Amino acid sequence: MKRYEIRLSLAENVKTFVGLISRQPFDMDLRAGRHVVDAKSILGIFSLDLSRPIFLEFDETSADPAQVEALLKDIKPFLVE
Repeated sequence: MKRYEIRLSLAENVKTFVGLISRQPFDMDLRAGRHVVDAKSILGIFSLDLSRPIFLEFDETSADPAQVEALLKDIKPFLVE
C-alpha cells in the first residue's frame, strides 16, 4: 500500500485534485484520522476535516508504475514534502 501526505486547503484545490486523480484507472482513497473516502469524490473529500493531515492511499500492485509516476507528477503541488 502506497501512502502520500497531501494538503488541500482551498475548495479550488479540491476541484483540481479530483480532476487529476479521476484520470487514473485504479482506485485511491483519502484518509483523515479514522475517516476514509474515495479520492475521486468531491463530496467525500469535503466531508473530511481538511485542516488535519490527509493521506492518499492506493494499492501499488493494481497500478502500472508509469501510471503512478504520472500521478505523482500531476499531484506534486498537493504533496507535503
